[in-house]
Amino acid sequence: MLLEPFEFGFFVRAMIAACLIGGLCGLMGVYIVLRGMSYIGHGLSHAIFGGAVVSWIMSINFFVGATVWGFLSAILVAWTTRRNPIGSDAAIGIITTASFALGIAIISRFGSFTRDFEASLWGSVLAVDREDLIAIAVVTAIVALVFFVGYKLFLFATFDSDVAQFYGVPTGWVDTLFALLLAGTIVVSMQVLGVTMIAAAVVIPPIVARLLTNSFRTMTLLSIGIGIMCSVLGIYISYFIDVSSGASVVLLSAALFVAVLAWSKIRDRIRRAPAASSGLSQLPRSAGGSLE
Repeated sequence: MLLEPFEFGFFVRAMIAACLIGGLCGLMGVYIVLRGMSYIGHGLSHAIFGGAVVSWIMSINFFVGATVWGFLSAILVAWTTRRNPIGSDAAIGIITTASFALGIAIISRFGSFTRDFEASLWGSVLAVDREDLIAIAVVTAIVALVFFVGYKLFLFATFDSDVAQFYGVPTGWVDTLFALLLAGTIVVSMQVLGVTMIAAAVVIPPIVARLLTNSFRTMTLLSIGIGIMCSVLGIYISYFIDVSSGASVVLLSAALFVAVLAWSKIRDRIRRAPAASSGLSQLPRSAGGSLE
């Protein structure tokens, strides 16, 4: 019974897609979290949904139209923030929500959409076809190659953009390329994870990895591994409990986050125990205060 899902071709395709998307989101998520850009991942996923619908209306290839729309949305957010006295969170909220609303308005007006509406919102293993799988593989390969070749540039721009610019790193081009990679990641993840679930799938694995290590390289590898594990197991579980694949992946990721967070708290208390037993916790506040 446990091997029953693998008898179906659509499920095998979904599992391959989940493995690729899990690793892809885990890799992109490391840079998103360290850059403090978690909210833009959530916003762009909604904006790209609007772009997907518009590309359908204009008879443009889904992947090309949605990626271009997401890329332009990210650039527009950056431009709005720099040119006007408003915060990036406000710009993201206005631009991406308007784009999402445009998509909903078009669907409600025309009453049809070439791609399954619910699958685009919540994710579905049934929605993954051969074209999706090829697109996912291509984007994953491109993202991995770009980060491998430009590892030092992305690392420098992530941790200290101002200093990187001072040393001649083209931070503007790096940010633009990163926005394009993020848009491509969200587009190919849409059918498996769903628009409303992508942000969590991108953010949770690197956060869990960050709780486990202080090393950037180890964090990256852990995030990729956690992303793959949660995506594959989440979709496998979704087959048996009959829920959307995106929701299953995110709920499993959230459960793992809670478990690791609890374990990290216990670990910190254990590490502080020797200091407390040696009497350091009894030092007066004037000599350094309580270790708590």
